Amino acid sequence: MDIQTRKLNLITYLAQLEDESFFEKIEEYILSKVEEEDHTRPFSIEELNKRIDQSLEDSKNDRIIESNDLLSEVKQWQ
Repeated sequence: MDIQTRKLNLITYLAQLEDESFFEKIEEYILSKVEEEDHTRPFSIEELNKRIDQSLEDSKNDRIIESNDLLSEVKQWQ
């Protein structure tokens, strides 16, 4: 079974799930894994270099935002 089919099967299963506590456990597990992956894994050298290159390119093309503007924008999200 390929990964796409497995994903669709899981989505179907979750859509039919009625047990709130079981659903919460699944949700907590998934969110904890996403958090772990996003925040604890250091960048590889390639990833870091790509980010640096993209940042330099953005700066050259004036695709930047001032820190005060960014803070104001973030405050509006809440």
